[in-house]
Amino acid sequence: MTRFIFITGGVVSSLGKGLASAALGALLQARGYKVRLRKLDPYLNVDPGTMSPYQHGEVYVTDDGAETDLDLGHYERFTGVAARRSDNVTTGQIYMDVITRERRGDYLGATIQVIPHVTDAIKQFVRSDLEDEDFILCEIGGTVGDIEALPFLEAIRQLGNELGRDSSMFLHLTLLPYIPTAGELKTKPTQHSVKELQSLGIQPDMLLCRSERFIPAEQRRKIAMFCNIRPENVISALDVPSIYEVPLSYHAEGMDTEVLRHFHMLEADKAPNLERWTDIHHTVMNPEGRVRIAVVGKYTSLLDSYKSLAEALSHGGIANGVKVELEWIDSQIFEEEDTALQSLEDVHGILVPGGFGERGSEGKINAVKFARERQVPYFGICFGMQMACIEVARNLAGVDGAGSTEFGPCQHPIVGLMTEWRKGNQTETRSDDADLGGTMRLGAFECDLSDDTMVREIYEDGRISERHRHRYEVNINYKTQLESVGLRFSGMSPDGVLPEIIELPQGMHPWFVGVQFHPELKSKPFDPHPLFKSFVAAAVKQSRLV
Repeated sequence: MTRFIFITGGVVSSLGKGLASAALGALLQARGYKVRLRKLDPYLNVDPGTMSPYQHGEVYVTDDGAETDLDLGHYERFTGVAARRSDNVTTGQIYMDVITRERRGDYLGATIQVIPHVTDAIKQFVRSDLEDEDFILCEIGGTVGDIEALPFLEAIRQLGNELGRDSSMFLHLTLLPYIPTAGELKTKPTQHSVKELQSLGIQPDMLLCRSERFIPAEQRRKIAMFCNIRPENVISALDVPSIYEVPLSYHAEGMDTEVLRHFHMLEADKAPNLERWTDIHHTVMNPEGRVRIAVVGKYTSLLDSYKSLAEALSHGGIANGVKVELEWIDSQIFEEEDTALQSLEDVHGILVPGGFGERGSEGKINAVKFARERQVPYFGICFGMQMACIEVARNLAGVDGAGSTEFGPCQHPIVGLMTEWRKGNQTETRSDDADLGGTMRLGAFECDLSDDTMVREIYEDGRISERHRHRYEVNINYKTQLESVGLRFSGMSPDGVLPEIIELPQGMHPWFVGVQFHPELKSKPFDPHPLFKSFVAAAVKQSRLV
């Protein structure tokens, strides 16, 4: 029997519902249960693909090509369960589906209303595409009280009634602030948040209270009394040094135990195997050294724009037993200040991540040149690979006017718009005037690795599958010219048309790799991506030289 846990939030946003959902999923998984996590997003966009990274943060891409909320990255990193298109839905998708049905006449002339038509569509999504999971964890985005979230809250209220208490549970995340002038934690924000939730017909079964201080037993009892739940179900969610300590912290608070008690599953259950998380926590808290990695990007003022990237680098640190210290650098500074590149003198690795548009591109090319000439380990991801190819074309191959058609017409389009490509047995096409949403090369594509290359040794495999999100590709017509100066096209699409990986041989550079895909999306703390593991290892060697 599948059981559903609905996670809501109140008081303020950014309390960590996604992380809490992921941690609970990891705890249930550690007890031997099969879990699946989903996110219901109230915004009207069809997906976050066209949203500014400054507003929404990273767009997380699944194997099946869905552009989704960054919380799905937390879900995958904590459970290892690959997310799917069916694990994230928005108000825009729901309304698009309902209106499409209405236009087809599927509703037989009925007046279309939020209740029941929109709420029914949400319920259908929550219960669709299931297999034999023991638990489905559904996180509702935003906070209680947001007008756009009302249809989702009404839908899960109805589902709670339809499923019954033995198959459903409501977990509410709130803020328990400490007021220094009063010298105590204040429970009123939590009380008011629960009251708002109750006014919508939902009685929470568990409260997860975010706080910077331990919650005394007296205040737990007060919260439980005013919010109509058991004191044991008031769980303290304290700030911890590492997000990978969260499952251990929640388990110590009894979170997973009380969840199983709610479903009458505790007696037949056994203690969770948390060895994976204790080992990760020990490594994170006891590093054998430190390395500094410069991330030269475009959206560095909002670090959520590179959430998976930051975590993948930390995973590389875990694999090498070191702490990775990140220096976030806006690439534009390398265009505006002649001496700015000096800031890269003491770093042990340089990474240029994905991005879109011309702004800051010349600064990224300058960072690539610095890494190549100074023999600093370099990792270019997506846009970072394209800029590396342009830098090599200009400064090694002598191709004047080398550039990208993404920035406008250029004499030598080292990077250009790919209008047709293969995915499985289908040919997909795109054009300059197509809609922006969902028109990129999205999702998992296979790549063949050349023998006697560094990446072939790193992956220990000849064919890999990685996730993509981009419109522009490195122009295959310049492959011979770039290889003549030493650049190696070490990974290609199976049909040999699309460059996927480039590298400089170790005789020219200690570690210089560019990839068209996003390897950070598949990295996990207990299974670090091999490219990040190798890149950080190269940075460790570099740290011993400077």
